[in-house]
Amino acid sequence: MRFLRVLGRQREATVFVIAVALFLYFLIAKGSDFTSKPNQVTLWSDQVAPYAIIALGEVFLLICGEIDLSVGFVVGFAPYLMHYLTDFYGFPGLLAMFFALLLGLVVGWVNGFFTVNLHVPSFITTLGTGFILLGLMNTTSHDQPAAIPANVMGIGKWITYYAWAPIIWAVVLAVIFHIVLTRTRWGLYTVSTGGNLLGAREAGIRVGRIKYGNFMITGLLGAFVGLQQMYYTNNIAPTAGSYQWMFYAVTAAVIGGTAMLGGVGTIIGAFFGAVVLGILLDGFPLIGVSADPLAIIFGGAILVSMVANVQLTRLRERGQS
Repeated sequence: MRFLRVLGRQREATVFVIAVALFLYFLIAKGSDFTSKPNQVTLWSDQVAPYAIIALGEVFLLICGEIDLSVGFVVGFAPYLMHYLTDFYGFPGLLAMFFALLLGLVVGWVNGFFTVNLHVPSFITTLGTGFILLGLMNTTSHDQPAAIPANVMGIGKWITYYAWAPIIWAVVLAVIFHIVLTRTRWGLYTVSTGGNLLGAREAGIRVGRIKYGNFMITGLLGAFVGLQQMYYTNNIAPTAGSYQWMFYAVTAAVIGGTAMLGGVGTIIGAFFGAVVLGILLDGFPLIGVSADPLAIIFGGAILVSMVANVQLTRLRERGQS
């Protein structure tokens, strides 16, 4: 009972225990098949890292009471933009990569403009910009994949050519974002904006600026993940952009203890939420679960994780009262 009380005091602890339990289950069930280096690289660099990185931005948006549905299509369109600029317009590789990352910031700014200035709910705003990006990508690519431009191949080595690079990036970014959220004014203002919007305004916090910034951060992270995936898969595919990125990232954030209604969130919890999702995505096929019922099992596992999170949160609150 004392262990449960200690566990309940930290939102991150619940999802961490779930992640460890899942890891041990698949370790016992499949042994060396699960722990082999190729599978562990797939687990951490392909299944965990991209969703964890996007979840970092979604946490900040959810905390301040917003959401970004378009980030998954930024993931797909950013590599295509770099491809267009280098292969059709002769841009140097590094400059093309800069504009690909800039795309994420621009999409975030547009989302912020419609949400903050025109008072369109962020769900609708980002749904619209997501479809626009999808249409642009499909129209310009003609639904055909493209090769990575030769003049950017070498640049990608510092992003993801090393097998463990994506998860290293995810961990480093998670530490930075955790510090920003818990130790800086930006983090404090983000929590204040989502927890009490009117009170934050009366306290002099520029809530619009906070929302703009968090939309732009999320877009930038989406573009970065898009470039990572381009190098990781060694091609540029129109199917790379989808709502799946956003759904899994938001799921990781919520499982990790971030409230959908704003005001509460945790970066560390979101990271371990992504670990939970990654272990499920990697582990189920290893135990012979086909792709057809995987979504059912996956959804059920998410619900179980959420129920455990809610119950332990209540236990923590009772212990504090």
